[in-house]
Amino acid sequence: MALEVLTRVRRDDAFANLLLPELLGAADLDRRDAGFATALTYGTLRLRGRYDAMIATCTDRPLERIDPAVLDVLRLGAHQLTGMRVAQHAAVSTTVDLAADSCGRGAATFVNAIMRRLSEQDLDAWMTDLRQHAPDETTALARIRSHPKWIVKALRQALVTHGRSAEELEALLDADNADPEVALCARPGLIAPEALAKAARKADRVHDVEPRLGRISPLAVVLVGGDPARIEAIRDSRAGVEDEGSQLVALVAAEAPLEGRDERWLDLCAGPGGKAALLAARAAQKSAHLLANEVSPHRADLVRSALRAVPQDVARVRCGDGRDLGREEPGGYDRVLVDAPCTGLGSLRRRPEARWRRRPEDVTVLAELQRELLASALRAVRRGGVVTYVTCSPHTLETTLVVRDVTRRLEHEGLSAEILHAGDIATRLAPQPPAGAGREMLQLWPHLDGTDAMFCALLRRIS
Repeated sequence: MALEVLTRVRRDDAFANLLLPELLGAADLDRRDAGFATALTYGTLRLRGRYDAMIATCTDRPLERIDPAVLDVLRLGAHQLTGMRVAQHAAVSTTVDLAADSCGRGAATFVNAIMRRLSEQDLDAWMTDLRQHAPDETTALARIRSHPKWIVKALRQALVTHGRSAEELEALLDADNADPEVALCARPGLIAPEALAKAARKADRVHDVEPRLGRISPLAVVLVGGDPARIEAIRDSRAGVEDEGSQLVALVAAEAPLEGRDERWLDLCAGPGGKAALLAARAAQKSAHLLANEVSPHRADLVRSALRAVPQDVARVRCGDGRDLGREEPGGYDRVLVDAPCTGLGSLRRRPEARWRRRPEDVTVLAELQRELLASALRAVRRGGVVTYVTCSPHTLETTLVVRDVTRRLEHEGLSAEILHAGDIATRLAPQPPAGAGREMLQLWPHLDGTDAMFCALLRRIS
């Protein structure tokens, strides 16, 4: 099953977090085997770079000349050897058997030789070996912590840009390789966090550890296990599965101070709907109305599903390009959220294959789209209204540079905006202050806040 996921991720650009649950459900595995398959699949995808570096030292054949299916088998074997509590002989024999079944007897002989070489050293020895033979520190970190070199460089720069020390880089890379906690969002006015925690306890009869309330979001309930789909409030959309950082920035968008009326809200890029549902629930409490805009019809349907529990007269879904709304409805909204499409470098722990798909040129293309969307939002908001710009990426080109470039460009149109202190507002909302709370533009971090690396900037339109 793990090999099938790796194959379809590589061949069909499938998403592991969507495909694996589907396969697990069809196979009807018991809890223990399902957990093993999940750990094996996600761990291998995340640490592929490390395992490729290890495999490369065990053969004279360049990796690009190894059959891709055989290489996937070897990666699975390497993870069992060094990343899971699997006995050495079992890891070797099952990997060889898998190679024979999926790739043929000749491949099995090759896999057997590589696996035996891999098993000659434990993980610590391998890490020492990879570091010693790397030409520079960036390459060493890329191999050991399993990130492409360009992402290692980008994350180092992001830390410094957002006021952190470059010495935190290794901890950040490690956090990307850790399994994230499952956070639920109790949508305001629909269910209280305490009631959601009680419902989660009732739904999970296996784990003894209690769900806990959030540390970064006051709406969050963090699970230790279990299936969120078993919780009735999740099924009827009174609550949703949503990272604490994502919850916090949506709350910042809803609670940022503005001047004058507070009746018309816009979510410019609403799919798949988690932030839109939180905003709509809060809008209902404030007697405001939300327009949730999404360019993709499929994602617009997901938004409609997420909004099921909100009164129908509170929220409306529009399917269209957010770049058009600033021109079509200038000054029409009091609050606008721009949760812009981005590289997703802040959520690599949740999307294990994403780091191997993204390319440096993606940043440039997406940054221009982000500029266009933010400019549209600033045109769509009225004077005195607030725009919240959010990305799930700490990359400098997708965060601070976008904000400063757009505000500078729009000044030539006679449109000016001031940057509000997002860190102060987040501190007032969060049960515990985020690590970056002292900065004007808020940046969350997996290794410090336990959240995705969400970025949030607040802009109030002046003229």
